[in-house]
Amino acid sequence: MKKIVNLSLLTLGMALLSAQTKEDSIQFNRISTEILNNGKGYTELRELTKGIGNRLSGSEAYEKSVKWAEQKLREAGADKVWLQEVIIPVWERGKESLHIKTSNGSWKSLKMLSLGNSEGTNGKDISGEIIMVRSLEEYDRLPAEKVKDKIVFFNYPFNQEHVQTFLAYREAGAYRRNAASLTAKKGGKFAIIRSLSSAFDDVPHTGAMRYEDNTSKIPAVAIGNTTADELEALLKNQTITAKLNSNCGMKGEKRSHSVIGEITGKKDQSVIVVGGHLDSWDVGEGAHDDGSGIVQSIEVLRTFKKLGIKNNHTIRAVCFANEENGTKGGKQYGKVTQENNEKHLFAIESDAGGFSPRGISLEMDDVKRNQIKSWGNLFLPYGVYNFEGKYSGSDIAPLHDMGVPTAELVPDPQRYFDIHHTAEDTFEKVNRRELLLGATVMTQLIYMIDKNW
Repeated sequence: MKKIVNLSLLTLGMALLSAQTKEDSIQFNRISTEILNNGKGYTELRELTKGIGNRLSGSEAYEKSVKWAEQKLREAGADKVWLQEVIIPVWERGKESLHIKTSNGSWKSLKMLSLGNSEGTNGKDISGEIIMVRSLEEYDRLPAEKVKDKIVFFNYPFNQEHVQTFLAYREAGAYRRNAASLTAKKGGKFAIIRSLSSAFDDVPHTGAMRYEDNTSKIPAVAIGNTTADELEALLKNQTITAKLNSNCGMKGEKRSHSVIGEITGKKDQSVIVVGGHLDSWDVGEGAHDDGSGIVQSIEVLRTFKKLGIKNNHTIRAVCFANEENGTKGGKQYGKVTQENNEKHLFAIESDAGGFSPRGISLEMDDVKRNQIKSWGNLFLPYGVYNFEGKYSGSDIAPLHDMGVPTAELVPDPQRYFDIHHTAEDTFEKVNRRELLLGATVMTQLIYMIDKNW
């Protein structure tokens, strides 16, 4: 008798689970149908990139994007929209040029970009002989007298063997961050790095660098892969002199804003965050990085409103300021959250491009992680299968440090580092369906989090 009762309970449980899964599957389909047919993310991305363009923190264009985001969140149906004040660093590029002189005495101009936050030459020429190293380990072995008054070329290539390109990016990132300080410590004049690029082209990539305390703030610039290969070949046979003239540098701080909109929870006001960063580098249009994440986050709110989904908890879209060269927006959001003693249930960021979604990286305890992974079959029809990552974005890192479960949308990564931080990151590189599928998956996930947590 007891065995029969247990079997009946198991059958009932499986039936309830099946019915629940079917209900969720139907809701997933409603979300997908709405966004793919009527989503505004693609047209809004066109407005942001073509109407405003690149949006470096501290620039007039960034301030225009703040007003734009505020308007779009209101149009999406947010119950409440506000600006969160942030004090941000201001860096400006200005005019810049890099030339090399070969053994025949002629000067040749190279395509280049100063690295973000780098100091320049104050408009003066700085020149010297180039020495090349292929790794940090090789550089460490060089005595200071070999580096003094030289220009150090860190020729470390993007590791093509990684299928997950973000692994190669993280490996190469040490060169971008540290090249200037490492060169300065041994008396070098400035640093050149091979761009953090997966492409076989000559497009230079910028991105943030940093100075260590108590080191000279010498310039650092990046060159594209083709130029790096050509320079390497020249250095095998002759002495090469480089000449840099740049006007970039830090210009103090200013008051700016992140932009926030939310739909108030019907059950309680615990917060679920979806976000991206509103700023971009000062080249290209910041389409994949991170205009895509911004319009996808706004799309989440719009879809909840349009479909009449009664969210239990407050769903909040955050357009973070200053991710690229300071992460001040994310840090300020975390600080205000703590000061207000505001409960957050979950946060997800989209900052890996607007390509087709392939997974969701989960930075949380195993109980919640396994719960989300148990929903995998619901996501599979939308091309999402990878839940193995354990990293979430930099803007929501302060929330994670406070114990909030965090996540990041994982798009297909193969093309992202062809255009990342370059003049090539334009609206034309974004596909409408891929972009909106990313918004679809984030909306579906937030629906499940809101319903089950």
